[in-house]
Amino acid sequence: MSDNDGKKTLGLRGSGSRPGNVKQSFSHGRTKNVVVETKRKRVVVPKPGAAKSGLGSAKAGGDPSRRPAGISDAEMERRLKALQAAKAREAEEAAKREAEEKAREEERQRRRAEAEAKEREQREAEERARQKAEEEERKKREAEEAAKRAAAEAAAAAAQPKQEATARTAANKPAPAASPSRKQDREREQQQRNQRGKGRDDNRRSGKLTLNQALSGEGGRQKSLAAMKRKQERARQKAMGGSVEREKVIREVQLPETIVVSELANRMAERVADVVKELMKMGMMVTQNQSIDADTAELIIEEFGHKVVRVSDADVEDVIADVEDKDEELQPRPPVITIMGHVDHGKTSLLDAIRDAKVVAGEAGGITQHIGAYQVQTNDGVTLSFLDTPGHAAFTSMRSRGAQVTDIVVLVVAADDSVMPQTIEAINHAKAAEVPMIVAINKIDKPAADPNKVRAELLQHEVIVEAMSGEVQDVEVSAVTGQGLDELLEAIALQAEILELKANPDRAAQGAVIEAQLDVGRGPVATVLVQKGTLKQGDIFVVGEQYGKVRALINDKGDRVQEAGPSVPVEVLGLNGTPEAGDVLNVTETEAQAREIAAYREQAAKDKRAAAGAATTLEQLMQKAKEDENVAELPILVKADVQGSAEAIVQAMEKIGNDEVRVRVLHSGVGAITETDVGLAEASGAPIMGFNVRANTPARNSANQKGVEIRYYSVIYDLVDDVKAAASGLLSAEIKENFIGYAQIKDVFKVSNVGKVAGCLVTEGVARRSAGVRLLRDNVVIHEGTLKTLKRFKDEVAEVQSGQECGMAFENYDDIRAGDVIEIFEREEVTRTLD
Repeated sequence: MSDNDGKKTLGLRGSGSRPGNVKQSFSHGRTKNVVVETKRKRVVVPKPGAAKSGLGSAKAGGDPSRRPAGISDAEMERRLKALQAAKAREAEEAAKREAEEKAREEERQRRRAEAEAKEREQREAEERARQKAEEEERKKREAEEAAKRAAAEAAAAAAQPKQEATARTAANKPAPAASPSRKQDREREQQQRNQRGKGRDDNRRSGKLTLNQALSGEGGRQKSLAAMKRKQERARQKAMGGSVEREKVIREVQLPETIVVSELANRMAERVADVVKELMKMGMMVTQNQSIDADTAELIIEEFGHKVVRVSDADVEDVIADVEDKDEELQPRPPVITIMGHVDHGKTSLLDAIRDAKVVAGEAGGITQHIGAYQVQTNDGVTLSFLDTPGHAAFTSMRSRGAQVTDIVVLVVAADDSVMPQTIEAINHAKAAEVPMIVAINKIDKPAADPNKVRAELLQHEVIVEAMSGEVQDVEVSAVTGQGLDELLEAIALQAEILELKANPDRAAQGAVIEAQLDVGRGPVATVLVQKGTLKQGDIFVVGEQYGKVRALINDKGDRVQEAGPSVPVEVLGLNGTPEAGDVLNVTETEAQAREIAAYREQAAKDKRAAAGAATTLEQLMQKAKEDENVAELPILVKADVQGSAEAIVQAMEKIGNDEVRVRVLHSGVGAITETDVGLAEASGAPIMGFNVRANTPARNSANQKGVEIRYYSVIYDLVDDVKAAASGLLSAEIKENFIGYAQIKDVFKVSNVGKVAGCLVTEGVARRSAGVRLLRDNVVIHEGTLKTLKRFKDEVAEVQSGQECGMAFENYDDIRAGDVIEIFEREEVTRTLD
């Protein structure tokens, strides 16, 4: 059946542009008239010479009659050039695509060739392994067959007489119903079918699908990559015709002091179950999450055939091991001079005169309470680094740190005050640090100045100055008038020249923290004196239990610097916490190293504190509790502006007290007083001592609500005196007895409703009814108590004077005799104070 089925096709009649009606017929007698308008396309046939003339005219600039209207010759030429450039670009792109396609095809061919070569090598290796396995299997079978034949021949030789007898017996018996050989064949076929079923490993599931199978399959826990690799390795070995034993890898296992069983198995690349099994064989019932000591782990490692490399937790610090600098790398460095001496002997004033600055004006109470670090340029162009240490007794540890980082000690002694306790202490620090000393006899301008007295007293402490034919330089100076300052600087320069101080600036920096504080705007800030190398902005460092990255370096003048060389004091910003004053700063290569070292040091310090605070035995714990039950404690909280001041205050607090009273510092820190401090103070009933810091607004409001006392101090003397006075208030008052009289018993009377009454004569002093009494017999105290009654004749009186008679009766005591002596005394409470 054709497509039109007797229907007329839709067509056009006539030609040209004209409308027409076309009638369409559909099924079920439906029709439709369609209006169709046709347009005939006009075909323009160019003349034979038109192409050449057009091309020539285009090259000549175009024929104006054949160009679009309004286009000039220049525009037409630009269009032609653009057309030619576009065709050239298309050609270049086509060539480039063709070259890229060719390169990709070559790369595909190369990779295909490499893959085929690799696959061919693998097939050849598998074929060699298979042939080797087949050869071994064949030899094994031949050996087994030869052994079987030999055994069969021996058995046949031994069983030949039996077979003849059996044959003769069987000849007389009827034939059996079934042949035994057929039965054996059937059993053999059944066994072979079972073996074929067992050996099939096509990963097809058989039987019912259980919940466990479903969960262990695609929907549950997936197999690890290592398990998949092991499965592929087993399949490959099976395809090669047998299992090939892998060569055992002997590993070097790093063994710390303690290690978890699972981590030990991981480092050996052994199964955890095998390691646990070996430990159980050794009698240790442990799980994979338990720790074992290094000796046990070493036995396990040797049992598995690996090598042991013992490491310690302290090995993390090996990255900052001190490297000895070569002589050719060393360069001269400025000397570090520490100013030491007693309180108010003019150390800071002397340094001010040298620096031509006014630091004393900024010190609270006119005393230095921080370690200041400054650099001074002399008239000769020599750079000197000065450390100004406090002279107060509370700052012993700060002064000791100053002596540890210094090259020269300038001992300042006031000419009118001579050698004092902190002067002696400074001398001992300088001797312990083994640094040369220069004695500066200050305040020479005062009328009471006696430099020779100072020199003579220094002899008692083995400090022999040059004026006394010794080796220690001494210079008479005055910070007020400037007398002797040049001589002092010359003495320092001479001593530095003798020492020949050198350091290597081209290495990782190392320095000492002189002071540390928590600044509200800048965070933790450490004043560091660089000792070796050059500290640069961006360096990663570890200092004590803290670490960080140098965000900024600020010199002693308050200016930002990019780097600081040896003997240069700078403030370092960028720490994660406030370090202890005296900690050593070391630059590390990576932040991970710095973090690891800081974590190790923090843990070590925590363990040390725990070991120091823990009682070793129960008896010691009970003894300590018994000793402390009668001791009154004054708890306080200390917040200071810098770490050194907080440490000095805590040390001063520990020295306050005796066997009855002591001061307990619950918490000491650096920075402003916060709500956390107020909460701790409220819970423990302790006051908060703020040294050069203030409480923030939330802390003040919280303290007012909770009734917590906050005291502010700027001089350490005042803080120590107040705490000492408060601790003295916890002391029980001392009871002092004052003897006021003696009475002699002349006779004893019995009085009804009263008991025995002693008739006495007051021989000395006065007898008072309110006073206490003791009964002496042969100068031995036999009773102490109070008087029940004191009568003069028949009247009750308050007191009886010496030489008068009276009657006395004791409270709850009747054993009195004539001739006994009554001692009369009064008790007085005396307030005690801590010395």
